Amino acid sequence: MTARDRDTSYVDSITATVFDDPAFVQLSMKGKVRLGYETPWQAIIVRPVMLREAWHLQISYFDERQDTTKNYTGEEAYTHLADVLAIPFSDILLRTTVQDRHFRISKKGKVLQRVSKPPVGVTVDHSHDADKALPLADNTPDRYLQAVGIMNQQGEIRPKMRAKFNQINEFLKILDHALVLEGTLTNKDASPLRIVDFGCGSAYLTLAAYHYLNNIRGIASQLDGVDTNGTLIDKNTLHSRDLGWDDACFTTAAITNFQMEFTPDMVISLHACDTATDDTLAQGIRNGARIILSAPCCHHHLHQQLTTVDPMRPVMRHGILKKRMADIVTDAFRALILRIYGYTTDVIEFVGSEHTDRNLMIRAIKREPVDTELFVAEYNALKAFWGVTPYLETHLGADFTQYLTR
Repeated sequence: MTARDRDTSYVDSITATVFDDPAFVQLSMKGKVRLGYETPWQAIIVRPVMLREAWHLQISYFDERQDTTKNYTGEEAYTHLADVLAIPFSDILLRTTVQDRHFRISKKGKVLQRVSKPPVGVTVDHSHDADKALPLADNTPDRYLQAVGIMNQQGEIRPKMRAKFNQINEFLKILDHALVLEGTLTNKDASPLRIVDFGCGSAYLTLAAYHYLNNIRGIASQLDGVDTNGTLIDKNTLHSRDLGWDDACFTTAAITNFQMEFTPDMVISLHACDTATDDTLAQGIRNGARIILSAPCCHHHLHQQLTTVDPMRPVMRHGILKKRMADIVTDAFRALILRIYGYTTDVIEFVGSEHTDRNLMIRAIKREPVDTELFVAEYNALKAFWGVTPYLETHLGADFTQYLTR
């Protein structure tokens, strides 16, 4: 079957629902793009909004790094929806307050449809994104932000906590974006998302994620925070108990010693020092995490192995440049290993550099099995050039090195 011959029977039905059904909530399109089409978008979400008392169609386009949102009305809305529906994404969900209609596009262009009930409490939300630009607003009293001292009782962010508040919201945007790109976790059955944060520390972002998913997004989630600092673990446990969050649990343990009796949906590590980041990535890989979000910290292990190699001699003679090169090379190896294991992986900016120079995040999303030959070749070439062995390779052992010898 060619792209011209594909089944488009679902297009008119979706178009009618979007424009004519007052119960229309959201259209989401994601997954592989079938039949040889190319698009820069990994996901597209369409929903109705009211702007200046006029109905608009809001379309959010998600690529690997960010999302772009635009609002259309009149003929423009029809034109842009038609453009969106022309992209044969493999997974389409049309949601109304009455039902969910799931469309699955096969490799040959055949459309399979399944109807189910929408999640309990789904309503039509016509508010514009500008009204809720931040995951956690700074002008409304928020019980969690008040409990951890970021916000006062009047709903104002304390001046000294503004940077932490901004960091929390930037992290929640990345988390939200990752869920959209992954595509399946927010459409799970009744079982909650399982999240593990390794090296959780004071758990500002850990508890913020729990709060945002459960109380803002309405996505049932369970959280495990792990850290070797027992004092911080006790403090975090007290916060979660005071807030009545029984599904937010904290454990004093080393990352490598924490045993999961479940498959985690998401593994997080934020500024875990040196090889602790690798320990987290190994835990996520071995336990089959769907999403891994890791903001590395220092990179001493590989820095000690780097030697001066041509043509990098002008770089390596300067200590600060050698240090930054070690950071870059370490994270490049980590991203390649994740790709070899079938994760779509990119390295993005976590927060602005004005907040911290440790502002990168590795974002990895599990996909269908891929041909790893290219990534293995890149990995071996990078190893040969620098003459190093990344800690994560050693940590994963034979389970990983089998890929290098195929």
